[in-house]
Amino acid sequence: MMRLLMTTDAVGGVWQYSLELAAALGAEVTLAVLGPAPDADQRAAAEAARVRLVETGLPLDWLSDGPAPVLAAGEVVARLAHEVGAEVVHLNAPALAVARFAQPVVAVNHGCLGTWWDAARGGPVDPALAWLPELVGQGLRAADRVVAPTRAYAEATARRYSLPVTPAAVHNGRTAKPLPAAQPFHGALTVGRLWDEVKDTATLDAAAALLDAPVVAVGATRAPHGATVTPAHLQATGPLPAEIIGHWLARRPVFTSAARFEPFGLAVLEAAQAGCPLVLSDIPTFRELWDGAATFVAPGDAQGFADAVAGLLAEPARHAALGQAARQHAARYTPAATADRMAEIYRDALSRRTQAA
Repeated sequence: MMRLLMTTDAVGGVWQYSLELAAALGAEVTLAVLGPAPDADQRAAAEAARVRLVETGLPLDWLSDGPAPVLAAGEVVARLAHEVGAEVVHLNAPALAVARFAQPVVAVNHGCLGTWWDAARGGPVDPALAWLPELVGQGLRAADRVVAPTRAYAEATARRYSLPVTPAAVHNGRTAKPLPAAQPFHGALTVGRLWDEVKDTATLDAAAALLDAPVVAVGATRAPHGATVTPAHLQATGPLPAEIIGHWLARRPVFTSAARFEPFGLAVLEAAQAGCPLVLSDIPTFRELWDGAATFVAPGDAQGFADAVAGLLAEPARHAALGQAARQHAARYTPAATADRMAEIYRDALSRRTQAA
């Protein structure tokens, strides 16, 4: 049985990714948690997944104010990998790969400031923040293998960081949640970081103004760094617990995302698993994942989003058919499929390091 050290954090989607992957791998996994400590429910989930949890108290790179804390955190993680006897290290924060690891390192780029900046702003990164993409690039180039959650995002990562080899694309997986019986919701739903400009809340807000049906928006409207968005037409709920989001999905609204940039989109996958019809921005990531099982609209086209949602709400048979198509398509994105591919990459990284020794 392979011994694996994996880094994670308890504040975003990487937590669920890490737990589900660890449970599906059939390996001896130590999860090193950076950033805020997990809550009681998260600790219970880790115990159920039969992983060893190490709460390091180390800072997350994107919440650090410079490279020094991240470099120090990398060295601590490297020592931890030695202490637990890891054969392979899986870093969900690629910047940590700059440290001196005795084991082969697989770095997974779930999302980063550099590629976000390319999509949101273009041009050079703000000088006050440029240290982070620089460190991420160093980590990606230092890793034995690099992984991204879609081919589209792998290509964006390779372009941004001038990588000699395009990262391997390994689609994320998620276990479908059992959903309660619920009355259908005659409206639309979006879930995500509403404050994030690449999610393009403004387009969905403008689309909501053109619809006679409600558009519910679940997620934070204020960023950790203070940026805010104030939708005028969306019914913004703020963040909601996963259980409540599940109740919304069980009502099978039209699920929509106007994102201009998305490395994968776990909220879309969860909606598809629930049988919600999908109306998505026509960006490479969504085309890769959902072509044939979603309605696509040009990014920024508020009228197009409104028309697509209104059309589905007016045609119950098509609403149901596209919801079923999304559910069937989602069945390919499982933790087991992710684990099978990641296990191949771990073995390859270990083999390469052994041959080079």
